[in-house]
Parts: sequence; structure tokens; C-alpha cells
Amino acid sequence: MVRMMLNGVEQEFDGDGETPLLWYLRDELGLTGTKYGCGIGACGACTVHVDGNPTFACLTTVSMLEGSQVTTIEGLSKNGDHPVQVAWRDLNVAQCGYCQAGQIMQAASLVDQSDTVTDEDIDTAMNGNLCRCGTYPRIRAAIKQAAEAS
Repeated sequence: MVRMMLNGVEQEFDGDGETPLLWYLRDELGLTGTKYGCGIGACGACTVHVDGNPTFACLTTVSMLEGSQVTTIEGLSKNGDHPVQVAWRDLNVAQCGYCQAGQIMQAASLVDQSDTVTDEDIDTAMNGNLCRCGTYPRIRAAIKQAAEAS
């Protein structure tokens, strides 16, 4: 049995420990904000936080999470008022929206861990998160706005 805190609530998983976190979140818990994109850690659509660090849920097995704190897009902010979420709305970042939960989770980690954010910081942090719609200029602007607000 694997025990973890998920969005502030203790969870116990007694299934196959090799189950990817992504499928546990979506299929078992109904938390569908975390998206399946590629299954190989190449797109970032499934980004969640594990112990405060951005992590690809498609590559993380449930057995790796014993005692961990896991946060999904649903748990980032109860009222949707994390500075990154506010900036995303203010600047209309999303186009199709599919990758945006992963983008937001990656950006939130960057903003939460740094008082100042440079273009280089953004490029480095966001390198593993792909947006097929090409909203990168709006993503960059939103991260800068969020960093200034936090």
C-alpha cells in the first residue's frame, strides 16, 4: 500500500505500484486536469508537483510516491487565485488549452521558487512543456506578471 498526500488529502493506493501517477489521478480519482500528452515525458502536459518539484505524472509510478506531497492543477489553489492562474486569465494565455494545466504547474513551480524571473529562467524551466498552438509569448508574459505579483 502506498500512502501520499494528494492536494492536501491523504490517499492510499493498494493497486499495482507500477501504475503511472497519471492514470491513478485520472482513472481512479477522477482528477482529469492533468492531461495525457505523449506518455514518454516529452511534452509536459502531465506536469504535477511532487514535494514541490515539477514532475511528469506519465513517468512517475505510484510506488515512487510513498510519503510524498502531490499537487495537481486542481490543488494548486482552492479558489484559482495562484498568481500564475491569475496571470493566465489576465493575459488570455490559453488557446486550445490542452497543455495549459501542465504549463501552469511548471510555471507555478518557477514563480514559487524564485523572487525574480529572467527570460533565461523561463526558457530553462519551461523547456519540457510544449504548446502546439504556439502561445509561448503569452506564457512568457504571464510568468513575468505572476513573478511580479508574488
